[in-house]
Amino acid sequence: MRFEEPVLLYGAGKEAVSTRAFLKARQPDLKVFVTVDSGSADIAETEAIAPADLPAAFQAHRFGLIVKSPGVSRYKPLFELAAAAGIPVTSNLNLWGAAYRQGRTMIAITGTKGKSTTATLTHLMLTHSGLDAGLAGNVGLAPLDIADKHEIVIFELSSYQTADMNVLPDIAALTNLYPEHVDWHGTVERYYADKLHLIDREGGFAVALGETAKTNALVAKALRDPRRLLRDLTADEERAIEQAALHSRLRGAHNLDNARLAARIALGAGGTLDGILAGVAAFQPLPHRLEEHVFGTVTVVNDSISTTPEATKAALAAYPERRIALIAGGHERQQDYTELAGLLDQRGVTVLATLPVTGDRLAAATRAAAPSIEIIEAPDLDAALLALSTRTGRFDTLILSPGAPSYNQFKNFEERGSRFVSRCAQLFGSS
Repeated sequence: MRFEEPVLLYGAGKEAVSTRAFLKARQPDLKVFVTVDSGSADIAETEAIAPADLPAAFQAHRFGLIVKSPGVSRYKPLFELAAAAGIPVTSNLNLWGAAYRQGRTMIAITGTKGKSTTATLTHLMLTHSGLDAGLAGNVGLAPLDIADKHEIVIFELSSYQTADMNVLPDIAALTNLYPEHVDWHGTVERYYADKLHLIDREGGFAVALGETAKTNALVAKALRDPRRLLRDLTADEERAIEQAALHSRLRGAHNLDNARLAARIALGAGGTLDGILAGVAAFQPLPHRLEEHVFGTVTVVNDSISTTPEATKAALAAYPERRIALIAGGHERQQDYTELAGLLDQRGVTVLATLPVTGDRLAAATRAAAPSIEIIEAPDLDAALLALSTRTGRFDTLILSPGAPSYNQFKNFEERGSRFVSRCAQLFGSS
């Protein structure tokens, strides 16, 4: 693989840094530019260029290739200008496919929620089966950083990555499909199409589906041929996995579904039942996903990674027979909170603290569906927690599961979750 013209990196995050290192190793003298829509474009051995200067640069054909970071929407008008100038756009993942795909087993896992847990479980199950497996994508390493280090590579992929993915996996898995990321994709329909692009292609790869994905008509159409599906677990395998999950740190019915899906993937890739059960036992909760702490008399659950109403529903279902204070709301992505509001009372929510801006709609829907729930409409997370600290007699479990992204008030969900935990420690007592 050789690059004859300068390369433009669009975005300056983890994958862009990884791409720059890959290009440097391949062609030390290659000219590389970087542009960002916001934030710093500080990547070593690159020349920064402003987005406003790109149309003229495209016309002058100053770049032979654009490598787009996942967070940059492929539907930006600038990429139409690049296409008109004959400049292709690719990704870190597609470069991995061109450089390292051959000779490796590739497992690609996506879904609206549960993909990180499923990918992590699959990796644990395969490594505990004695197989040489690595984990990359949104968990683990960037694709080009994992390179050719393992015989099996499991990729956890968002819709941002599957949208323009041109490499075919050996096994493709979909956990579920709900509306999300409309701001990036433009419409819910395009989000579905971009997510389903993982399986909606010609090729001899196998497919594994989560329980809710199996009954989705859009998924069934994208599957094309049911013979692609990996086999179901046997009754004995099901029972063994359920028992292992009961004694593990996996919490909630949705995580049992993730474990079953991961088991089907692992068996399809050559794993053993013993390795699968050992992988379940070894699982540690991912940071910011149902991450539990106890401060004083309050169980505090950091589920900041929750960016959809469905994820919030799963978080509440994981804590039955609790009196729950829920903090929800965040960046607007045009998601419907009506069904979530209707479930809060039966899930044990006694107090709901909402955050801008989606919290406004959730609060209104909850007042209509469950008038007995106390609602605190807070301007920010700190104000919500301060108000809740005066109401500890009304709940024993405090869950941050926003059902929305964090970008309107935080840099990312990690910053939001870390702030939540640190403030809870201050307000509710020692762990």
